[in-house]
Amino acid sequence: MILTAFIAALGQMTDRRFRRVLLLGLALTLALLIAASAVFVWLITGLVGESTTIWFVGEVTWLKDLVSWGSALLLAVLSSFLMIPVASAITSMFLDTVAQAVEDEHYPNLPPASSVPLGDAIRDTVNFLGVLVAANIAALLLYVFFAPAALFIFWGLNGFLLGREYFMLAAMRRVGRKEAKLIRSRNVMTIWMAGTLMAVPLTIPLLNLVIPILGAATFTHLFHLLAPQGSRG
Repeated sequence: MILTAFIAALGQMTDRRFRRVLLLGLALTLALLIAASAVFVWLITGLVGESTTIWFVGEVTWLKDLVSWGSALLLAVLSSFLMIPVASAITSMFLDTVAQAVEDEHYPNLPPASSVPLGDAIRDTVNFLGVLVAANIAALLLYVFFAPAALFIFWGLNGFLLGREYFMLAAMRRVGRKEAKLIRSRNVMTIWMAGTLMAVPLTIPLLNLVIPILGAATFTHLFHLLAPQGSRG
């Protein structure tokens, strides 16, 4: 079932609407990361000041440059680590377009789907972003203490979170939030496994950038495979 959904989604990746969502999501992600980096470096250098007095050393003027370069390096590492969760969350605001493209191609006889209100979409995106970033930062400790299993922890954690979010996005368009949660609860392991399939390519540069789109398409198919026949209209 999972492979059926994945292969069907993969076959539609050249869709014009998929490309538009991908480019928009990447542009917003880069803008957010650049802005956050600039503000962080500005705050850090502002706290240090032009010169600092160090005990036994005296007044030094190079500390500001050291902190600036150190902060920039730290942000570069964190940005590369957090870019995918951030891109996934931001792109989720536009995944209704992906789901509609999938249904137009593969399920043309369905009645129109119910659009998620903009306020709800923004709220869900912010919540998803917060959970993704917080969970991945917290997992850094697990990566240190369980280094040999770090990759599997990353796959399992992000697979669970991505699967949960993308399934809900696909399902709520058709059955509403309450029924979507019920269907998800009955198929937890299937959704987690499908999410893990999405999480594995997150560790592959460039390929990881299309995962939000591929995930949304895959879980739209998966919803239609898992949902009771009478509840998909």
